[in-house]
Amino acid sequence: MKYTTLGRTGIEVSTICLGTMTWGSQNTQEEAFEQLDLSFRAGVNFIDTAELYPTTPLSAQTYGATEVIIGEWMAARGNRDQVVLATKVAGPGRPYIRNGEPTTPEGLTQALDASLKRLKTDYIDLYQLHWPNRGHYHFRNAWSYDPTRQDAKAVADDMAGLLEALGTQVKAGKIRAIGLSNETAWGTQHFLTLAERLGLPRVASVQNEYNLLYRTHDLDFAELSHHETVGLLAYSPLAAGLLSGKYVGGVRPSGSRLTINGDLGGRFTPHQEPAVEAYVALARELGLDPSQMALAFVLSRPFTTAAIIGATSIEQLKTNLGAADLTLSDEAMNGIRRIHRLYPMPI
Repeated sequence: MKYTTLGRTGIEVSTICLGTMTWGSQNTQEEAFEQLDLSFRAGVNFIDTAELYPTTPLSAQTYGATEVIIGEWMAARGNRDQVVLATKVAGPGRPYIRNGEPTTPEGLTQALDASLKRLKTDYIDLYQLHWPNRGHYHFRNAWSYDPTRQDAKAVADDMAGLLEALGTQVKAGKIRAIGLSNETAWGTQHFLTLAERLGLPRVASVQNEYNLLYRTHDLDFAELSHHETVGLLAYSPLAAGLLSGKYVGGVRPSGSRLTINGDLGGRFTPHQEPAVEAYVALARELGLDPSQMALAFVLSRPFTTAAIIGATSIEQLKTNLGAADLTLSDEAMNGIRRIHRLYPMPI
């Protein structure tokens, strides 16, 4: 396992981060414990969750269940000090989470305290804003994204208020570092500017989707990541399982995420099929597992701090963990470049 530093915090994290969004719905607590134990033995010290989880499917009944499972595991293993624990406060839109209202300083404080209780800990290593209060282009919103509808002063005031609330919690010792998720390059830079101007905590990372089919981070964000030391925590590095090849030809394996979440969050469209087929064919031509090739590519990017892997079975997890030390050949990288030029944005 390789390790890197989270932003400018000095916190060392494994470049494979264990995602948890199926625990409490697709996966039982026993299965989650098995995944955690295996990952920990493999050298993973970085775990990512959220108050929203599990998401397969999302429901008011299971809200917060994933954090409870992780809290039980850390308590049972007595290893809290060996874990870099990341969680997130939900943004607006879910009626059962603070009435679906935008995140406020007060709501953030309430959410943090509830997460700490579920996780059975008195601090979070990385606390993230799950998605902005304003519009953004993630979650397949790139096709309708229109920032001209935003009120500049209201957005700036909102961000300043949330950053001040995060700063209060850092001073209280409840948070070690802060991060963003589903953010834009401008939004991230504005948080950095506010932090410098107001003497508040600096954003350490941004957790955005990044995979062979969705590479928006290659552009402006790559420049920001380099100059500002804000690393990417890449979620959905397998495009919700598409890049494993298991859905090629419209196949829907029993118990898979596709049978639960319909269209994989808008990713399962006819446009992705030829791109996925090409990447899977390239991997097999080179004697590589398609999932491992896709993960190794994400890990090879200079802006990547960690790839967040998720699995519903131990065999899937073992495969994904196997990508940690895989270095892609020039032939593989050139093949990926060729396919990307043909299918630059298939989801």
